[in-house]
Amino acid sequence: MTTIEFATETPRITTRPAVATRVLNAVANTYRAWKNRRAFYRLGEMSDAELADIGLTRADLHVAVAVPFGRDPTAKLRAIAGDRAETIEDLARKVA
Repeated sequence: MTTIEFATETPRITTRPAVATRVLNAVANTYRAWKNRRAFYRLGEMSDAELADIGLTRADLHVAVAVPFGRDPTAKLRAIAGDRAETIEDLARKVA
């Protein structure tokens, strides 16, 4: 067996576990997104004051619900709240 023949056979051996890992990761990510989406819908039951306490508004919920089903809406909310916190901190620095 030459080196070239060995090199062409090696990827077939190593790709099977990689494919299985990707499939398992996709299933795990979908399950996590489904679980977080259920928690996300509970945020809709909160009052506006409770949402403000965690740095969100009712409009943020409407923006985050637009993500596709397999994606995690809480990641979008985290980004929105983080951007808002940075903006508020920047404004506070300018005033001070």
